[in-house]
Amino acid sequence: QVRLVESGGGLVQAGGSLRLSCAASGSIRSIRAMGWYRQAPGKQRELVATIPSGGNTNYADSVKGRFTISRDNAKNTVYLQMNSLEPEDTAVYYCNAHIAASGFLGPRYYWGQGTQVTVSS
Repeated sequence: QVRLVESGGGLVQAGGSLRLSCAASGSIRSIRAMGWYRQAPGKQRELVATIPSGGNTNYADSVKGRFTISRDNAKNTVYLQMNSLEPEDTAVYYCNAHIAASGFLGPRYYWGQGTQVTVSS
């Protein structure tokens, strides 16, 4: 069984910063891409940023220059540093990871439970 557990959400004023963390645990053989998505009330879930096991990161245009995604492969953890937060960034943020786990023939995508980020104006 594989679990993704997010932490670091909360309430912050516009212009502030937050750092989200997502730790993967369980019968993991390898982790390929990891990423962050978000879903605001009444809107579809959208990609925020992704980071492969090796290679270039990818960001939504709306967060470029403000958010930074990184990962610690030794800890099976992905981070999202969010700076210059805006009220439009308010959403539930979800961690996603492409993981090869014991007991399965191939890698699968897993989701965390989500963490609320609220930015006040």
